Amino acid sequence: MSDSTPPSVAAPSLSRDISLSAVVAGFVTVLVGFTSSAAIVFQAAQAAGANAQQIGSWMWALGLGMGLTCILLSLRYRIPVVTAWSTPGAAMLTASAAGVPLEQAIGAFVVSALLIALAGFSGVFERMISRIPVSIASGMLAGVLLRFGMDAFVALQTQLALALCMIAAYLLLRRWQPRYAVVATLAVGIAIAAFRGQLDFAHLRLELAQPVWVTPVLSWHALVSVAIPLFIVTMASQNVPGVAVVRASGYSLPISPVIGWTGLTNLLLAPFGAFALNLAAITAAICMGREAHEDPSRRYVAAVAAGVFYCIVGIFGATVAAVFAAFPAELVMVIAGLALLGTIGNGLAAAMGDEKEREPAVLTFLVTASGISLFGIKSAFWGLVAGVIALLLRKRS
Repeated sequence: MSDSTPPSVAAPSLSRDISLSAVVAGFVTVLVGFTSSAAIVFQAAQAAGANAQQIGSWMWALGLGMGLTCILLSLRYRIPVVTAWSTPGAAMLTASAAGVPLEQAIGAFVVSALLIALAGFSGVFERMISRIPVSIASGMLAGVLLRFGMDAFVALQTQLALALCMIAAYLLLRRWQPRYAVVATLAVGIAIAAFRGQLDFAHLRLELAQPVWVTPVLSWHALVSVAIPLFIVTMASQNVPGVAVVRASGYSLPISPVIGWTGLTNLLLAPFGAFALNLAAITAAICMGREAHEDPSRRYVAAVAAGVFYCIVGIFGATVAAVFAAFPAELVMVIAGLALLGTIGNGLAAAMGDEKEREPAVLTFLVTASGISLFGIKSAFWGLVAGVIALLLRKRS
């Protein structure tokens, strides 16, 4: 099969490769991704003038788009390919989409998705990203994930008993049952939260999301103020770090077709509210670490599981939002941080491995970890820029 053909779903070895740890890693991926940024997506939809039914359609389109791309691309390449909505893009929309008619905003989503597909299938994006050294990419990965690792311990300040029990459970299980450490730690956290009455299901109701078609309308104003910025922010703040995470995790990903298929999927679902789909970075690392499976070749199952959960998120919309919202924030912080410990360690080790590239890699790590945002583009991109510039200057000196 050529890279330009649709992903195949034939997976005769999936039943052999599936594992509880991979399924839980997929669930944690969706839990972290949804709880950390869903509110921003709701705000973006409201800024674009979407009503309640249309907001539900946005969640349906985004959930379905992320779910299908995770499942099909992971099965096709046997690599954990995790996609996500563009959180920086959603944040940008809360300002730039205000005052733009919804039909024109949807038209801008279509144009942005088309540009992403062209950047992928043409190979332009892959040629650009292939120039980034592994040490720099690894430093960026560690910097992106650092806050999540620290948050696992920050949670001790507000939920000492819950966080301490989860951390203790993880450390003990890493000693005797490392494969199921995250699984059991999540179960411990849920059990403690339930015992203490911290699971809030008061707003839970069974409700299916309904897709709502909005006919796209093209306008120069929306093209300049929404489409172009959305494309740039998605590629720079999401797809660049997303590719770096995959490579830093030791996987060889066919970048061009993967980016192309995310763009094409985005294009098909844009009229229903899918504003931007891209490779995930932070949540992808959860599926690519040892907690998903000790065997790297079987970790793609975690991404497939994440895809299934994302489809459920899309289909049930508000219901799943209420389920995720029922978990204490500290529980999510701790399980995310613990699930990423191994990936953070591997990223730091790879970043520091080559003495000649160590200083640029440290610079990448620090700039990325700083969390700065310039011109609407997040710190991961600027960390890569800083590291590459430092490395070029070092080689020319």
